[in-house]
Amino acid sequence: MTASPSPALPDQRLATGAVRLAARHAGHSSPETVQRLLADSYLRLAETAHVNTHLVVLAERLATERLNALAHTQAAGTGIPRVLFVCSHNAGRSQMAAALLGLRAGGRVVVSSAGTDPAAEVEPEVAQVLIEAGVALQDAYPKPLTDEVIQAADIVVTMGCGDACPVVPGRRYLDWPVADPDGVSVTAVRAIRDEIDAHITELLATLPGA
Repeated sequence: MTASPSPALPDQRLATGAVRLAARHAGHSSPETVQRLLADSYLRLAETAHVNTHLVVLAERLATERLNALAHTQAAGTGIPRVLFVCSHNAGRSQMAAALLGLRAGGRVVVSSAGTDPAAEVEPEVAQVLIEAGVALQDAYPKPLTDEVIQAADIVVTMGCGDACPVVPGRRYLDWPVADPDGVSVTAVRAIRDEIDAHITELLATLPGA
């Protein structure tokens, strides 16, 4: 039987990344799957990008996260807990929650975040208050919500995405009614950060090894 051709790449600069990812994920994902997820990641990010300067790099990073999640699901969900934070734009609340959990957990969890309608960039006030808390967000970017990441999550924490929030059987769901930091003062964003951090402390106490 003839193998299906790999999906066309929307930007030929992705070709090097496709080869690199295919080698890294050999045994878990076929080259066709790698190229499909990489192309799809690029197109999803391009929908909201203001400029395309870093789009190839970000697409490879997003595809890497999706491929790692897919490999985790194929391994029947073994390993440390995976926590997914979801809000509307992945530019504020879910970014803060993921960054703070990553800081506090000390490697005890795999953390990811996504948005049901991702923005073009992380809100500057959010980056500022996280730096104040000891977390640098220089590599953070809003990510679309994808099936691979949802399926791999053990715990899904939603924050204001309403009916667009994912519902997958067998997952532990938490909903944190935290205010949206978009358009408010830095002082107000600090208060939102501290509220999220209190939720993070409560969540950590329920995880294995707490």
